[in-house]
Amino acid sequence: MSAELTDLTAKAAIDAIAAGDLDAAELFGAYRAAAAADELNAYTWVAEDTPDLGVAADAPLRGVPLAVKDLFCTRGVPSQAGSRILEGYRPPYDATVVAQLAAAGTSLLGKTNQDEFAMGSSNENSGYGPVKNPWDHTRVPGGSSGGSAAAVAAGLAPWALGTDTGGSIRQPAALCGIVGLKPTYGSVSRYGMIAFASSLDQAGPFARTVTDTALLYAHMHGRDERDATSVGRPDEIALPTGERLDGIRLGVPDTLTGEGVEPGVMAAFAAALETARSLGATVEQVALPHADHGLSAYYILAPAEASSNLARFDGVRYGARSEAGDLLSMYTETRHDFFGDEVKRRILIGTYALSSGFYDAYYASAQKVRTLIARDFDAAFAGVDLIVTPTSPGVAFPLGAKTEDPLSMYLNDAFTIPISLAGIPAISLPCGLSEGLPVGLQLAGPAFSENRILEAAHALERAFAFENTPSRIGGGAAA
Repeated sequence: MSAELTDLTAKAAIDAIAAGDLDAAELFGAYRAAAAADELNAYTWVAEDTPDLGVAADAPLRGVPLAVKDLFCTRGVPSQAGSRILEGYRPPYDATVVAQLAAAGTSLLGKTNQDEFAMGSSNENSGYGPVKNPWDHTRVPGGSSGGSAAAVAAGLAPWALGTDTGGSIRQPAALCGIVGLKPTYGSVSRYGMIAFASSLDQAGPFARTVTDTALLYAHMHGRDERDATSVGRPDEIALPTGERLDGIRLGVPDTLTGEGVEPGVMAAFAAALETARSLGATVEQVALPHADHGLSAYYILAPAEASSNLARFDGVRYGARSEAGDLLSMYTETRHDFFGDEVKRRILIGTYALSSGFYDAYYASAQKVRTLIARDFDAAFAGVDLIVTPTSPGVAFPLGAKTEDPLSMYLNDAFTIPISLAGIPAISLPCGLSEGLPVGLQLAGPAFSENRILEAAHALERAFAFENTPSRIGGGAAA
């Protein structure tokens, strides 16, 4: 019976609870048991007891369990951002989005593993060990929200919260064969998210279906007085019903020639475009002349913001501390001992880019490139409704395959980073397999076009008929 419960979509579970055919506590218990038996290292903390769901049963989300990425502050629960420097940190408050979803009726199932401070594309940078991909336990789930993606894909959670800075929702969604939405920047409050790069970080949902993704996002967005960058949406989020793409104009970047993209991914992408045409869409090329500079700009801007945001972790106010003879030694030894290599690398890059004599050459130039990329998208959307690309240039790669080559790792975000720099919404949904592993399709639209994106994604999802039910995922060789 537990397997049958964890195979339900969140929407199906909500409907069953509302009809009196399913008990919310029974559903939570089934997921808690599955999460407690996690063999993927997807969780860093799992609820020990089933909460009182009497009030939640009357709420829109009916007590359906929620997995939350480790960098969201959750009252009294470990919130460590995947870092040893925050090991055991239990905040005295909830992040706004966590509180919103709790008010809508979700129940906190557990905290999910991640790359340390959301820095990574593979979930191998966590201070608590790498997460395994549920399709093949010898491969990465993608990062930085790999724990959330793996938990949903493996049936260890019906849906989950993640964050996306340069692709950290969309990329793990693609590699784990599920749906992930990066909303318009500012549409979801960042209050209570442990910051990496404040001008890029955005919370978003993971789910196995587009409908569940829309349902969770519908209760996440909104203006928050505690977040100066948050804005209200011009419309509410509706559950998608689209079955056709008649009249939808899809744009494929003219720089997408297949260079650097695995052949199997390009084949799945080409097949997805044919499916879109069969549903009534038109497909044409669009120019994004500065998108190829996105990676270079991002890996100056994001580390620069990280070097500032992570300055607070000094062993004085919270988190771990290295004992040393004087204050300066305590600062330096704490950061040396408890920050991981990738975090140190990005702090050094960011501090260098912001240093006297290099600010204009690096940081200011990268900001100009960011503006040009945003303008390129504005110009492209004057002629098409949505832009479509593969989500990731490759499928999930073996654990350890790229850890010694950071530049190769960074290239995994080539299709997601320009969209993050522009601050626009995008979704990844599975469109097929390559070498037995999922391939993701990315749909991006103008700011606040989530409803249009979700409608198109729903129509494509129906046509793809991709099977990602947990009981049918192969799992591969266990590591």
